Amino acid sequence: MFPVSRFISESAAADLLQQVRWRDGVECPRCRSDLTVRNGSYRVYQRYLCKNCGRTFNDKTDTIFAHSKMKLKEWYFTIYVFLRFNTSLRQIEAELDLSYRTVRRRVERFARALDTPSITLSGPVEIDEVYVSAGLKGRERDQESRSRGLSTRGRGSYDGDKPPVFTLVDRGADERYIVPAKSAEESTVRLLLADHEEESLTVYTDGFRAYDPLEDDDAFTREYVVHGDGEYADGEVHVNSCESHASLARRWLSPHRGISKDKLTPYLRAFELRRELYRKPGDEALKHALDAAL
Repeated sequence: MFPVSRFISESAAADLLQQVRWRDGVECPRCRSDLTVRNGSYRVYQRYLCKNCGRTFNDKTDTIFAHSKMKLKEWYFTIYVFLRFNTSLRQIEAELDLSYRTVRRRVERFARALDTPSITLSGPVEIDEVYVSAGLKGRERDQESRSRGLSTRGRGSYDGDKPPVFTLVDRGADERYIVPAKSAEESTVRLLLADHEEESLTVYTDGFRAYDPLEDDDAFTREYVVHGDGEYADGEVHVNSCESHASLARRWLSPHRGISKDKLTPYLRAFELRRELYRKPGDEALKHALDAAL
């Protein structure tokens, strides 16, 4: 479950990076040519020479690990415990004896490197929204800080430091997506549901008014339940899978309290990657996480 061998030495960490990055062969980061030869080493990392453009590079060049003073084995440990165990940055700071700022920057750099999910729906699809507390952490000192205890009632908003996060469950493809947004309006809903295979996509929703216009659009077949009337499921019509997925996302964000709303997207991408690692053994999970960031 825990790939200890990858954290023992820098050379073992370098070997893993080499395996993952060049599994399809060494390729020049500049010109994408495969006409490369080994050209000595840079510390414990293999160095290469591109015969096409004449550039030299090593295993870390043009990756999130390049130009980092943090050891590669420390990078691996940070990525692994962050994803596998949802460890807080403060705890990682204590384990590695690094500054909080260093750990935070590395985690955020890793999360930003993850690809944006491509949403193509086959249907039927559940869609629901949830609101999470995410303000402007780290704002200027001369500005008034956000008061956590003075939250307003009703639905949240991006400007009110409680942005909406949409959850989509594609029952046909057995896929789940979680996407933060700046507004919970009709335009956002249409954008999320825009790419679908069926001519008329079946959409299951709750009674939120932003979904109402879908009923007048031939591209969608909307069916819904009204939670305010105590109706949560009517046969196949429900958004229970969305609510379950959203509850897991809330638990994921919980140890990282005070995430800035402008950094919510990469943290939620990391949450989706964590789901992919769930049943993988430790070494395979670490390889998968590295591959996702390269």
